[in-house]
Amino acid sequence: MVRKFTLTVSACVFAAFSAFAQKSPADYVNPFVGTTNYGTTNPGAITPNGLMSVTPFNVMGSDLNNKDKDKSWWSTPYEFNNKFLTGFAHVNLSGVGCPELSSLLLMPTTGKLDVDYHNYGSLYRDEIATPGFYQTILGKYNIKCELTATPRTSMARFTFPKGQNNILLNLGEGLTNETGASVKFVNDREIEGSKLLGTFCYSTQSVFPIYFVMRVNKLSEKSGYWKKMRPMEAEAEWDETAGKYKLYTSYRKNMSGDDIGVWFSFNSDKEEVVEVSMGVSFVSIENARLNLDKEQPFGTTLDKLRQQARDRWNEDLSKIKIEGGTEEQKGVFYTALYHTLIHPNILQDVSGQYPQMEGNNILTTNRDRYTVFSLWDTYRNVHQLITLIYPKRQLDMVHTMLGMYREHGWFPKWELFGRETLTMEGDPAIPVIVDTWMKGLKDFDIKEAYKGMYKSATTPGKDNLLRPDNDEYMKRGYVPMESQYDNSVSHALEYYVADNALSTLADKLGKKEDAKLFRKRALGYKNYYSKEFGTLRPITKDGKFYSPFNPKEGENFQPCPGFHEGSSWNYTFYVPHDIEGLIKLMGGGKNFVDRLQSVFDNGHYEPTNEPDIAYPYLFSRVKGEEWRTQKMVKKLLAENFTTKPDGIPGNDDTGTMSTWAIFSMMGFYPDCPGVPEYTLTTPAFDRITIELDPKYWGKDKLVLVKEGNGDYIKSIKFDGKTVNKFRISHEELIKANVITFVTTNNINK
Repeated sequence: MVRKFTLTVSACVFAAFSAFAQKSPADYVNPFVGTTNYGTTNPGAITPNGLMSVTPFNVMGSDLNNKDKDKSWWSTPYEFNNKFLTGFAHVNLSGVGCPELSSLLLMPTTGKLDVDYHNYGSLYRDEIATPGFYQTILGKYNIKCELTATPRTSMARFTFPKGQNNILLNLGEGLTNETGASVKFVNDREIEGSKLLGTFCYSTQSVFPIYFVMRVNKLSEKSGYWKKMRPMEAEAEWDETAGKYKLYTSYRKNMSGDDIGVWFSFNSDKEEVVEVSMGVSFVSIENARLNLDKEQPFGTTLDKLRQQARDRWNEDLSKIKIEGGTEEQKGVFYTALYHTLIHPNILQDVSGQYPQMEGNNILTTNRDRYTVFSLWDTYRNVHQLITLIYPKRQLDMVHTMLGMYREHGWFPKWELFGRETLTMEGDPAIPVIVDTWMKGLKDFDIKEAYKGMYKSATTPGKDNLLRPDNDEYMKRGYVPMESQYDNSVSHALEYYVADNALSTLADKLGKKEDAKLFRKRALGYKNYYSKEFGTLRPITKDGKFYSPFNPKEGENFQPCPGFHEGSSWNYTFYVPHDIEGLIKLMGGGKNFVDRLQSVFDNGHYEPTNEPDIAYPYLFSRVKGEEWRTQKMVKKLLAENFTTKPDGIPGNDDTGTMSTWAIFSMMGFYPDCPGVPEYTLTTPAFDRITIELDPKYWGKDKLVLVKEGNGDYIKSIKFDGKTVNKFRISHEELIKANVITFVTTNNINK
């Protein structure tokens, strides 16, 4: 009896171990991470860099019995603490700070047809989310909802209870600031139409239509349109039908308006499954239909699409294999990599067609065309990661930027579905393109790229889309304040980083005078340095430092003279291309380190925004102080990144914060945009195997090994040979086969 029990336990242990051993990277991903604490991610279904995403929408509607609902709305279709759902939104943004997209709201209901979202919304329970799949149960209706996606389409499977069941497509609501839609029945199971989207961050330039085709796999007993009634313009007050919804049961021609929708009703005497497929395009209805036909051919099932999406995710996530570390750390790592691979998104249809950048023409490409370039964020680390791990994708993104320059005359700043939103500062495409080329990915026209970059760097401000204050910048070497909250210092700091990258490229291309000019400009940050405060400080139009000045002003994202979304402390060390010069300004290495340490000790560091995210790595620029980087990176990872819904410290910014965690956990970080170098730190895992593409890197893998369980680095070996530095070039990284970090618990000064 005892022996039998022992064998049973052993068998169970072996089974558990086998299950653990077979755990794939996708199993570690928790799509709910970042869905609260203003992370603005969502748990919806999407494929890597896919155009289509479909996610629960819980930021609108009302439920009088749920006083806590919708308490955390902010620029996202989904907030973890909200529990009142009004539909499933198609095509969404992840981790952004402004509301946009998240329209085409699909909602199943039961009982008497009601098309007012205030009424038909429902609480929900039993959520499940994995890469490429989402599931929940609507409590009000007891409907099981399952969602999955392909690159350009989605499929929803609704399991209805007995009785009257309804499927609604609301074309009036969503996160977009634009209104207006058009829809018509193609037949009893298919509808087609378009919806106007745009004005991201309230930009009047970023307006564009999304086209869709939706199919229901079951013939409904009744169907039609709805439209919210409006008063006549001549009437002073609303009539008795104002604010009510009119149902159209037999009309089948086009329906257009701001608050319109389509409904299908079914009756069933038993539990019934209905599937709804959606194809989208930013070119035409015909292309939306073609996308749907190609990616969901006849006989396709949700289970098959779900598996395809999961396989895509596992293929991409498996490019980095990690060993050792805790289960929590693995969850943080692979969830971060998952978030990084959501944006940018492909834009072209299966036909290769896509909308011209800031134009009305339809163009065709034979390679992936991308969109959603949140470059003020992603130029700092996301594109460096894509370059290393997914080089073909990065080249396609650079080709996309070049295409935008050809079509529009400018490289993108914050591009959204073929429209420039002009959000945030700087000239961020320059460091991305330069970094890509400097690392050896040169399969694009660098002369044409240089021409476009030179244009934005030298065109006068009144004619310069990317640098509107370029006149003063070129003349003075800095941007003076025009008004109290004009973000002048932030503008200039971004230009300095871009001009340093451009200087490096100019030198490589043999343009020596250009290289000198742009390098001189890149050092203009010194004009802002105030010895009185030991920080950067705005300068007024008369050339004097702004006064009264408080370097703490602007913390917690409050308005601040000279700085955008941060204080002077968040920006003072953001001159990554000339830390040596900043050290001299501050009076030497000790003063520099003390001042940098004070940023962390006094609570000035802001882990939720980009300007200072590389600060922990700057300690390593001073010999003997590298241990501070190793200590601080580990501390910040533990404090700010978890596998819980609030496991990202703030806006993920289309993967930028997640990418900080990825690099930091692997043990190297690209702390100067446009410069192909990395600063080393202690890896979080015992062994990291990065799969490389031999076509681009001449080898198939790079292995990083951590020896010992210490927090600090005792020595670093490249293929067994000790190196005495903590900053390496991209070429050195790629040439190494095995990089070994020998660790200790003693601070290695």
